[in-house]
Amino acid sequence: MVLGGPVRRARAVLSCRRHRPIGLIRYGMIRCMTWTAPVVQRVEPPYVADERSRLDAWLDYHRATLMQKCAGLTGEQLARRPVASSALSLLGLVRHAAGNERIWFRIRFAGADVDDLYQSPEHPEGGEFALADPETAETDFATYMDEVAQARMVVQGRSLDERFGDETVTVDLRWLYAHMIDEYARHNGHADLIRELIDGATGL
Repeated sequence: MVLGGPVRRARAVLSCRRHRPIGLIRYGMIRCMTWTAPVVQRVEPPYVADERSRLDAWLDYHRATLMQKCAGLTGEQLARRPVASSALSLLGLVRHAAGNERIWFRIRFAGADVDDLYQSPEHPEGGEFALADPETAETDFATYMDEVAQARMVVQGRSLDERFGDETVTVDLRWLYAHMIDEYARHNGHADLIRELIDGATGL
């Protein structure tokens, strides 16, 4: 909270670049609110369902679980690497998941002409972990949610028997669902441990 004239107000706006300004500037006062990862609704998968409904439900459950592991944390906390020997962070995992959603559903399955999210000449294997930046955490979360929405769209009305691949391997959409559920389950285990090391929270 900063009081003062135009110069001080300008400095305050700059100091809020990591935060969201809230309300209006009144009586020379600027208030900022730190962004934190949102809480999302997680729905338990059904005990009895047809195959497609079951696969959709379990994949969405694991997507929501990753979000739950991050809920309430700031960008700085999300980018923290609590294990000295590892580059893993919660923000890196969210970026990695966004990249996987795009690569598998949009690029490989749907054949969309879009670039990989985090690959570059400097990071040919992807910079989702190495370049995780607390300053862009809110944008990274929005990117992830958009990729999930796009993934849901490209599989809508498509058969689980539909095949895709390259010169080395051919798989079907059913396999892709199983692969993504496996991918999320593994990384959600990582996220579980990272979250506990950050603030002691468990059972999310």
